[in-house]
Amino acid sequence: MVLPILSLRSALANHRDDRPLRLPLQNPEIIVTKNKRRLDLYSGGRLVKTYRVGLGFSPVEDKIKAGDRRTPEGEFYICLKNPRSQFYLSLQLSYPNAKHAERGLRDGLITREQYNRMRGAIRDKRVPPQNTRLGGELFIHGNGSKSDWTWGCVALDDGDMRELYFAIPLGTRVTIKH
Repeated sequence: MVLPILSLRSALANHRDDRPLRLPLQNPEIIVTKNKRRLDLYSGGRLVKTYRVGLGFSPVEDKIKAGDRRTPEGEFYICLKNPRSQFYLSLQLSYPNAKHAERGLRDGLITREQYNRMRGAIRDKRVPPQNTRLGGELFIHGNGSKSDWTWGCVALDDGDMRELYFAIPLGTRVTIKH
């Protein structure tokens, strides 16, 4: 039986990877592909699990500044784990990263002092300054993946978030691409 294209797309978009996650992960890495609404989890360089995600209200372009409702693109790391998140559980991304800080300095959105603090935090794998015109407090969190509803975060269904939260250590590399 041949499915119409719309039905096939719908079936793929709603596909859930229900395989149990095998722990412990070896050098875990996360890759989020925005245009596919997908988070891929790697262990030891091998894909071990795929999760459906929701993104910011304006998911297509890279984040530029606070309030633009865009999900950032680039290289990040998990810099904080929040077990008391208002969105179930959450893993904080190291946004703004060096690229966003450089663009923010160039465009006059941050000061040289803010830029230097961001670069230092990134170098030391700490939480970058969050209270600038670039925005901050961007997380991978729970509360649902069926639509693009966040202010720039990556949202998973709660069961998926629970699995990821307990499997991922601080410092885990996260790549978000278009």
